Formats: sequence, structure tokens, C-alpha cells
Amino acid sequence: MQEMALTPRRIAVDGMGGDYAPGVVVQGAAQAVTDFDLEIVLVGQEQLLKRELAKHKIPGGRITVHHASQVVDMGESPVQAIRKKKDSSVAVCIDLLKQKAVDAVVTAGNTGAAVAASTLNLGLLPGIKRPGIVVSIPTLHGISLAIDVGANVDPTPEHLFQYALMGDIYSRSICKKRRPAIGLLNVGEEESKGTTVTKEAYKLLRESDFNFIGNIEGRDFFTGKCDVIVCDGFVGNIVLKLTEGLFENLVEFIKKELSQNYLAQLGSFLCKSALLNIRKEANYEEAGGGQLLGLNGVVIISHGSSTAWAIRNAIKKAAQVVEFDVNGHIVTEITQRDKSKAEAGNHSSANSKPAQPHADDKK
Repeated sequence: MQEMALTPRRIAVDGMGGDYAPGVVVQGAAQAVTDFDLEIVLVGQEQLLKRELAKHKIPGGRITVHHASQVVDMGESPVQAIRKKKDSSVAVCIDLLKQKAVDAVVTAGNTGAAVAASTLNLGLLPGIKRPGIVVSIPTLHGISLAIDVGANVDPTPEHLFQYALMGDIYSRSICKKRRPAIGLLNVGEEESKGTTVTKEAYKLLRESDFNFIGNIEGRDFFTGKCDVIVCDGFVGNIVLKLTEGLFENLVEFIKKELSQNYLAQLGSFLCKSALLNIRKEANYEEAGGGQLLGLNGVVIISHGSSTAWAIRNAIKKAAQVVEFDVNGHIVTEITQRDKSKAEAGNHSSANSKPAQPHADDKK
């Protein structure tokens, strides 16, 4: 059953990336081509991938295999891995995207290697200084976005400002928010709180034309107080993984308590559907992964422990991002902003009074 009516896309999937590759990756790819109108190029060690593919029924041969002899392990140094392993599955995926042989890339492998390979081989969009990973966050008032959650652990104020810019565009394009509220994740709401970087970023955002609501604290992450949460990759990644672990263990805590006595079990039966809905809403697998925004190409980075369902949803997200041309919107917005700044500067210069000649100049 086709769930998504989008223009057919060709997605490269890193078949060797992730804690449970290649099995769950191939399974997720098989689910994706069954549910969506797209083609997939599985990249990795050909024999292993074909062996896994043989376990699934693939409609119309819409999955092909592209051989890559090397694999970047999760614990490897990203830069060294990209330099030494030119034929790794993640590097070949990025190369296929650069050649425009595919429309997007999905990988659950080494995040650092994916960021390094993407930045070096694809380059950045005009005007963007650093890429950032954006992810969907379920809140009490719908979906919010968080950027960055792992690509850039040592940003400058300008990087954070650009994350707000890209998050604003992504929210309007994908989430259909008319004027997204943007918040800066900090240790307090007061403008004076935070590091030198966050204080400077606060000033840049306050003086912008964004719908900037100021600093937000960690407790606001899931309240829906803002539509776009801006943070550095170090803090963002910790918050993301902390919340993933919290939700997973919270479900186990509830199961444990409900199993203690008969009345609790009866109550759990009556509210089973509600509990399942809550679990689904809070499950990172539903989002699949986050886009590495700012690249000259579409790269979706999934969790290393992704299941087949998460891979399937990451592939879906890749097709959606390509369909809505998020990168095109970012380039257009930056170009318009640069043009407006230039025009404002020229206008200011034209209206300024000419300097009066010095007395000595009259001699």
C-alpha cells in the first residue's frame, strides 16, 4: 500500500552503516520500497547485501546494489577514516549524490564520518559556514525542531544564527509553520545567562527579523514553547540521547509497576491504546533521522541503533526533503537577505552627507 504520494526519488542507503547493519538496513529499505514510490541504491559489500536482500520480496526490482569494499566503524576517527577509506560505503554514497546518480543519502553509520565526507565532497550551500543536524521533537503542541544535535560541537555565534535561519526555513517548508517561534537553548531565560557564544548569538537573533522568543531552558524542550530550538551540537546531542534513553526506560518503569498487582494490570488493559499512542509519539524511530542542513545535497543521518522501521522512516524523510526543495529555499532566503543588506548599505551611503573639506584643503 502506497502511503506517500511524492515524485519518485532515488535514494542511496548506506547498507553497512549502523549497529545492526546490514540486516536491519536492508529490511528497512525493503519496507520503504513496499510503502513508497521510490528506488533505493544499497551501498556496501555486495555479497552481504545480496544475501540479506534474498530474504525479502522486493517489488519490481526497485532495490539495486552498488559495491563498496570498505566500512567505517562506529568508533573510528572520522577524518582519518574518510582519508584512508575512499571506498567505504558512506563515502561511496556521498560520491553517488555528488554525481547526481541519486537524489539523497541515508546513513546510520559513523556520524562524524558522514559529516566529514559530506562537507568535503558536496560542499556547503552559498553563505552557510557550518552544517547542522536538524531533528523533529514531539511536544505537547505538535512537532518542534532542534538544530544542531551533533554536527558542530564548537560553534560560533554566527553558526548558531545560521542554524536559526535554516531551522526557520525548514519549519516553514516541512512543518508548514507560518512564522516559527525560535528559542535559544540556555541555562536560563535571562539575556545575561550563558556562555560568551550564546550571549553573542542572543544579540544576533534579537536584532534579526526572526520570531525570536529569547532563551529557553531544558525543561521547555517538550512543551512546544517554540517551534525551533537552537543549540550547539555538543549540548544538542546529549539532550537528544538523554531524552531517548528516558523515554525508553520510562516505558519499562511503567510496565514494571503495572505488573505488580491485578488492579494495575486491569487498568493498563483499559488504557492500552493511549499508552501505545504515547510511546509512538515519543519514539525517535518515527522520525527516522535528521537532515544535515547546510549541505549542497540531501543527507539524512539516522541513529546508530536504528531499527528497520527507523531506516524506513529515514528514507521517507529523505524523499520528502527532496520533494519540498528545502535547500533551494535556504539558498533563496540567504540570497534575498544578502541583497537586502547590500541595498540598505547603498541607500545609506547615498543619503549620507559628503564630508566637509578641511581648511587646509582650500589652500
